[in-house]
Amino acid sequence: MPTSFQRPDLRILTPLRGIAALWVVVYHYSYQYLPSLQAERGGQFVEKGYLAVDLFFMLSGFVLTHVYHDELGRFDAARYRDFLVARVARLYPLHLLVLLAFVTTALGGRMLDFALTGHFEALPLEGAESVLAIFANLVMLQGLDAGELSWNYPAWSISVEFLAYLLFPLALGPIWRADGIRGALIGLGLACGIVAFAWLAHGDFNQWDGPLAIARCLPEFLLGSLLYTAMRRPAVARWLGSDGVAVGLLAAGVLLLHFGAPDLLNVALFGVIVLSLAANRGRVQALLDRRPLVRLGELSYALYLIHGFVEYLTTRMLASGPGIVDRSELGVTSSFALMVSMIAASLLLASYAYPHVEMRGRRALRDRLMARGRTRAGA
Repeated sequence: MPTSFQRPDLRILTPLRGIAALWVVVYHYSYQYLPSLQAERGGQFVEKGYLAVDLFFMLSGFVLTHVYHDELGRFDAARYRDFLVARVARLYPLHLLVLLAFVTTALGGRMLDFALTGHFEALPLEGAESVLAIFANLVMLQGLDAGELSWNYPAWSISVEFLAYLLFPLALGPIWRADGIRGALIGLGLACGIVAFAWLAHGDFNQWDGPLAIARCLPEFLLGSLLYTAMRRPAVARWLGSDGVAVGLLAAGVLLLHFGAPDLLNVALFGVIVLSLAANRGRVQALLDRRPLVRLGELSYALYLIHGFVEYLTTRMLASGPGIVDRSELGVTSSFALMVSMIAASLLLASYAYPHVEMRGRRALRDRLMARGRTRAGA
């Protein structure tokens, strides 16, 4: 293993994150939400949009290893605490705001019904959109039973990813210090974990509820961490970082998705694509490193969380306005216009939320939690 390591420039992965976020939004809005669009008729690329979450898990492990391999290469309780504080500050402000938007909208609708009919329907104690679900979301445990605990259904993934954060500082040291043989054994173990998940899920990676969701996230997240260690080997940049290889892998990925290749094969290819793009310093990087794509990547977390609320609000507006409960009643033109409008609304809200809620809230919460930690340490 090389004795020195120069951190690679991972800017190219920011646009990839944005493209993945937009992919899952289109999947939710078209294939799942507006059946008249019949997105599956043009191939299975949109239908496979749920795999964007697997790409997110892998990217998270990869990028966090890039950031923390020096700091957390050897376990330290204080650094573990600081890491968790940083992750809570990263996820929580926007998650809390979107949850508040859901609950406020639900209560507002009930208050309107009360004003019109004199009947107020209280929030249920259990089940989706319940008091228990509010508590589960507040403590980031909704992914343990997302079908019964979700308000914002895409937020299941940040819940199970937070469980991966709890494990990451413990696993990073062994992963980072592993030599060729130990690294291969760790990789084999993680690959077996993903294959076992695929077997339990009958090949369908679209598992977002309960233990299978955790089994989906953890090995992919840690595999992303292990993949980053391959960046220490010059052969990776030499063989995978060329424009020809990057374009070939991206084309293969699109074709496999279009023709509905098994999810396990697609996820395996994601890992190679991430490595290839991270190592690329040629025209592919220049093509992706454009301001609109970089901006989309910056908005990816906000876009991912907010698009569920836009869908929730649209559903209520359709039902209370034109009285559309069955969205298959909408024609192709109306469905397409509605999807474009929902995507535009999600992007606009994300553009506001990213600087004013996500970034500002992240700094404020991190500073407050860090200051409280220092106070307790000095007590």
